[in-house]
Amino acid sequence: LAGYLGLSGSWVLLALALWLCWGLNRRGKRDRLAAAFALLEDEREAVCRGLAARHLPAWVHFPDVERVEWLNKVLVQAWPYFGTIMEKTFKEVLEPKIRAKSVHLKTCTFTKIHFGEKCPRINGIKAYTKEIDRRQVTLDLQICYIGDCEIHMDISKFNLGVKGVQLYGTLRVILEPLLTDAPFVGAVTLFFMQKPHLEINWAGMSNLLDVPGINVMSDSLIQDFIAARLVLPNRITVPLKKNMNIAHLRFPVPQGVIRVHLLEAENLVQKDNFLGAIRGKSDPYAFLRVGTVQYRSKTVSRDLNPVWNETFEFVVHEVPGQDLEVDLYDEDPDKDDFMGSLLIGLVDVMNDRTVDEWFPLSKTTSGHLHLKLEWLSLVNDQEKLHEDKKGLSTAILIVYLDSAFNLPKNHFEYSNGECGAKKIKNNKYLKKMEREPSSFVLLTVGNKTQKSKTCNFSKDPTWGQAFTFFVHSAHSQSLHIEIKDKERDSALGTSVVCLSHLLQDPNMTLDQRFQLDHSSSDSFIKMKLVLRALNVEEPDPQRVKAGVNASKPGPVRVTEKAGNQQKFASPPQVSKVPPMTKDSAALESLPEKDSGEDLDAKDSSAAPVPSETVSGLDEAEGKQNPEHGPPSALPSGAAAVPTLPVLQEMRLAPSVTSLGSLPSSCFELSSSNLDIHNGTEMPLGEIQLTVRYASIRQSLVVLVNGCRNLVPSSNRGVDPYVRIYLLPDRRWTSRKKTSVKKKTLNPQYDEKFEFFESLENVKKRSLDIAVKNSRPFISQERKELGKVRIDLSQEDLIKGFAQW
Repeated sequence: LAGYLGLSGSWVLLALALWLCWGLNRRGKRDRLAAAFALLEDEREAVCRGLAARHLPAWVHFPDVERVEWLNKVLVQAWPYFGTIMEKTFKEVLEPKIRAKSVHLKTCTFTKIHFGEKCPRINGIKAYTKEIDRRQVTLDLQICYIGDCEIHMDISKFNLGVKGVQLYGTLRVILEPLLTDAPFVGAVTLFFMQKPHLEINWAGMSNLLDVPGINVMSDSLIQDFIAARLVLPNRITVPLKKNMNIAHLRFPVPQGVIRVHLLEAENLVQKDNFLGAIRGKSDPYAFLRVGTVQYRSKTVSRDLNPVWNETFEFVVHEVPGQDLEVDLYDEDPDKDDFMGSLLIGLVDVMNDRTVDEWFPLSKTTSGHLHLKLEWLSLVNDQEKLHEDKKGLSTAILIVYLDSAFNLPKNHFEYSNGECGAKKIKNNKYLKKMEREPSSFVLLTVGNKTQKSKTCNFSKDPTWGQAFTFFVHSAHSQSLHIEIKDKERDSALGTSVVCLSHLLQDPNMTLDQRFQLDHSSSDSFIKMKLVLRALNVEEPDPQRVKAGVNASKPGPVRVTEKAGNQQKFASPPQVSKVPPMTKDSAALESLPEKDSGEDLDAKDSSAAPVPSETVSGLDEAEGKQNPEHGPPSALPSGAAAVPTLPVLQEMRLAPSVTSLGSLPSSCFELSSSNLDIHNGTEMPLGEIQLTVRYASIRQSLVVLVNGCRNLVPSSNRGVDPYVRIYLLPDRRWTSRKKTSVKKKTLNPQYDEKFEFFESLENVKKRSLDIAVKNSRPFISQERKELGKVRIDLSQEDLIKGFAQW
């Protein structure tokens, strides 16, 4: 055929490639649907086979997510009846609406409607009680629908249809307000927290939507259609009681604004390469996303330690629920390479007010990202509306677009001139003008414009939508409204509202009808405008921050007693931590002294002791007044250990000492036997650790500061390093290990390690920490220098602890 038509052979190859890709796409969809059905049939067997973690239900990972098998059983029993109701709805309600949309759809007929045997499943429910108002109930439902539904329709002898649907997402259900009389709940609000994952297995002519290039566009269009109605900040609110005002439930005031300062990154992975072997530098950029709003940073060319110094602002509607997602990519001409991601819970940022940290990137081998996060609360205070010198937003404008009245059918109704008269002579155009307008609204503040949905064929359209705008100067900026007709793309009316008018109202609110300009004399638009100032509140000094500060290194002084010399180290962060001496009772009774005093030990044989050590705690803890005092009398023969500044909130523990002679170095200690000495009163040494749970990153942070007074295992000295396990996991891949310090008995590591586990899971586990000697392969030297185990269930991990 190609030869007969005189076409190039390239067209045959192109058609063949498209056909192969289409077939591959179809097979992939069928395989994924079959795998999902297998998981749905026997979840227990699938879990036992060790499916990937992403396939496991939420209740496996999160203890506060509850299984609701009883509800799933109810859904299974009710599904056939629901399917019958939906079949009747499709035939009697949806089909007439589709036919009325267009002349070309008048032949639309549903030939087969079957919702199948597989009903939606709720993998888990999380209920919020403490973080919300007492007059409401908030539920997060993990929805999973793997359906074998079949829906076929004929349009002008073309058969279109769907044969199988997969849908995954988190549906939030809010029951408010709670009432004292039946039905006990005033209204139900539904919305998805983020865009749900949707995959449709097409049938008939709609199989063409699986053609490469078209499938991505079709799937994104369907997801955008869902997002415009069901994804936050869009909501569906259904009143359950008569005369219930649901306007404030459908459009609540946002909870705040998160200001993200994207500062810099370091040690990013190298993605670019030449000829497949020579590694080059990457061109990183960042995607920042909260809900459906996302921004892209600038691209820094050929740099693995990029500096952006950019600021982005996001409106936060639901806390808890919404998170900040950051993805790093390497920009390439063909396809951008993924370089790591970061997920930050906004609940902790809201509580801490300001977070300035280096965050480790996940899903990659290396890399840290430096972010400064500020929580801006919305306040009704005109004094906070001063103009920011850096050009940042100072207020937020919330526009509740309600409806319009008496819109003209077309812009010729109020325009007078020869141009309009000439166009009206066309009869076909005259018929179009006699229709009711299909109108939408363009709202503009500054250089940002947002568009409403379209209301078809109505002179009194009702939109019922909410929009938010960032305002830099409330005294000088204005809101521009333009109502346009979709069919003719002509303006039906405009209006300008100066934001300074809102400042005249004590609540900074306007709820009224606004006269439309360039429209009919009786045309109005109804809106509610709310202006709120953005306020950066000072963090509570009494509150312990949820995150662990991991800022840039700074010098720290280490005093060595024996040689009267000074050394300098560079830990990630400096803060005071308590020492653990041999007589904790005597140390607790010491009087307060100036923390800047130099301490001297009575015994000249004391080992080097750091006067300031590294801690993974926040600056808020480091600012507490330390207690400081001279060492108390120690038993003769025991090495005197100089004391360090002690934080009031830290608890003390005695030294970790030996159980026997040098060969018996492998031992485990608990809090009950920490003060055991061998016959010669000589300890095996001590290790200083800082342990804390970082809620903002959902990880256990272990900071290995250093060791002191280690016992040499040979005459040639030792090369110590620290190995960490989070028991009971003893896999080699989960082992954490510090660097090796050469020929020293007092190594200083200042290295941080993270175990990404939930707090509930961490509290059931323990840390196994061993100090080892990096010996040669054929050496007979003893490898382990000492070991200690920490039971995490007995510790306050949110507050954290640091001790020897």
